[in-house]
Amino acid sequence: MDSTVSNSSALQEFLLDAQVLLTQSQECLQHLELIANDPDACHCLDRTLDTLARRASSLGLREIALYATRLQQILAPACRQLHLHSAALPALDACLNLLAWQLELVDVHTGHLALDSGEQDSLLSELAAALQQALPQTCA
Repeated sequence: MDSTVSNSSALQEFLLDAQVLLTQSQECLQHLELIANDPDACHCLDRTLDTLARRASSLGLREIALYATRLQQILAPACRQLHLHSAALPALDACLNLLAWQLELVDVHTGHLALDSGEQDSLLSELAAALQQALPQTCA
């Protein structure tokens, strides 16, 4: 990824906020492991991924924004239909773990993230298959 972030302090603030959002998402996942298809936990996942994607996009962190958006797009139908079953939760956990690693690897000075999107695609495909959904297409 060759993102250009003009304001290093905005990037550092985003990375701190992103960790909070990611923690919230992981707590929602834990809640779903205890209470299947809980609408509040699904709404929490949707909201946190949307916020993360929008903030990353506004800073030019394209791959993180795109990944969070695609993850949200896969989860949205399952949450609306209360069909985020336990068989899909390990794949969701793997997706959130990859997102955590990506946030750790963003250069705090430049916003650059050297990334092969193959792992993203593989994990998103696994989640989509577990939820019996089509994989959202990437935007050019």
